[in-house]
Amino acid sequence: MNVHDLAAPVGFLGLFLAASFLMIWRLEAMARQGMEGTVLGTLIMPYCTGMGNLVFTFLWAVRGGSGAEVVTNCLVNNVTNLTLLVGLPIALWGMRPGVKLDRGAIIGTLAAAIVFAGASWAAARAGRIGFVGGAALVALFLAWQAWHVLAAARNVAGRPQRYAVLLVIDLALLLAGSYALYASTDGLVRWLSTIPTGFLSARYMGWLSGWLDVLPNAALALYYGWKRQPEVVYTSQIGDGHICIPLCLGIFALWRPMELPAFFAGGMIILLGVSLIHLGFVAALGRLPRVAGWALVGAYGVFLYLGLFR
Repeated sequence: MNVHDLAAPVGFLGLFLAASFLMIWRLEAMARQGMEGTVLGTLIMPYCTGMGNLVFTFLWAVRGGSGAEVVTNCLVNNVTNLTLLVGLPIALWGMRPGVKLDRGAIIGTLAAAIVFAGASWAAARAGRIGFVGGAALVALFLAWQAWHVLAAARNVAGRPQRYAVLLVIDLALLLAGSYALYASTDGLVRWLSTIPTGFLSARYMGWLSGWLDVLPNAALALYYGWKRQPEVVYTSQIGDGHICIPLCLGIFALWRPMELPAFFAGGMIILLGVSLIHLGFVAALGRLPRVAGWALVGAYGVFLYLGLFR
């Protein structure tokens, strides 16, 4: 593969990262303008940080791809967020003395993640996820989102007109970023689909697309960890996975029955296990100890072994 062969995928990768950081930039601006954090984190941010996964799910479905790659994409995204991208910054830099997390919000988010993962596993008990299971997963996600719609309405109500204008501008920029993500992901999927063998090939589409989707989160996790703001790392990564599981799985299963990768059960066990670990530490201590960060990095190694080397 020569330099000319790489020009197009490198360009698409650059567009993907630029669009991702545009969306993250405007999300932070919305937070600075006063949008309530829970609304931002549960009603808007998941669609932005999870847009790459949604786009991949749609593109892979219309191209007739295997549902196993979508499941892999979602597992890679969620497990990487909850293990490596939370664990490594905290293991390297730790949490500042006295830093406490918002227990109520994080416990609610983690509880939802556990319910979503359990429901997805239950829907796959026949060895695949069919239309009925997909409809149940989408309905579960919509029910979760419905809880936050009234909070969003209360947040906007009574604000000055300038706030509404800025909100419209920010949402327009987020839509532009979403379209750029679609175009770049489409280009990368098309390019990768032409390579039949090797690690950088269609054979590992689910893994490669999953890692691509977490790249912006990885950059932010390392940046805020280096700045000794682990609470930002923690809350952003914990709240990122709900678009993948159950929404992406449900959407694909509505399109056609979804096959499962061989490591599905092992991946789900790790996902549920680390979610319970987070829940226990946050409930008991209000923070994540440094040693737990190293344990989460180790759990990610187990996940890689199950999915790639076993």
